[in-house]
Amino acid sequence: MKKISTIIKKEWAQVFKNRMVLFTVIFLPLLFTAMPLIILSLMRNSGAGDLTSDMPAQFSNLCPQDMSGGECFQVYLLTQFVLLFMLMPLIIPVNIAAYSIVGEKTTHSLEPLLATPITTAELLTGKNLAAATPAILATWTGFLIFISGASLIVSSPQVIRTLLEPMWLLAIGLVGPLLSVLAVNFSIMVSSRVNDPRVAEQLSALVILPILALFFGQISGLFFINRRIILLIAVALAVLDGIMIYLAVRLFQRETILTRWK
Repeated sequence: MKKISTIIKKEWAQVFKNRMVLFTVIFLPLLFTAMPLIILSLMRNSGAGDLTSDMPAQFSNLCPQDMSGGECFQVYLLTQFVLLFMLMPLIIPVNIAAYSIVGEKTTHSLEPLLATPITTAELLTGKNLAAATPAILATWTGFLIFISGASLIVSSPQVIRTLLEPMWLLAIGLVGPLLSVLAVNFSIMVSSRVNDPRVAEQLSALVILPILALFFGQISGLFFINRRIILLIAVALAVLDGIMIYLAVRLFQRETILTRWK
């Protein structure tokens, strides 16, 4: 554990010197937390009850019968906003992890690290925790602020209870960290195979596409996320994370990295 904690401290000391990484870790959670609250406040002031026509017809069937049209529209908005907090644990660690290997190579700090007696598993565990931990903490903090802010803006307790449903708590509390692990290991795999940090970041961003498809699919009314879908996603991610961790360790070849990268 001492070696892993040393790697984590080293990672944070190095990557947070990069302005783009620091900007992503700080600004993105602020944006994804403030933007929904601002929109929710504007919708309340303009009368959300008149906007139910903008909501997919299938969604209104999911609202309780005793819920007004305005309240149902607020539930619809909150549901879309919560999906942003499933993007956050994907986007933030991608920038950190993509820089973690190739960035060290370009600054010539990777060679001394690989020459130490630390194992590949310990090295990648430290890099995983260093990249995933800020993303997970930022997501949880932003979601708590979002719940607190929404409870002040929305007057209906029934609407606020939708944010505290087990489905969304599971999505943010479990699926979010699993998404971070997936993003980190995919980024590490990409980062260990390319020579340019910018290329690593661009290729690693591909891991965000499935969640974007989920986001736009629900907005368009093609489907609506429910407990079953969240559970299926959690199980699938747990299996996929195990595969990605295994592949990341297998593909990370010290000798190849040291001799091929010039």
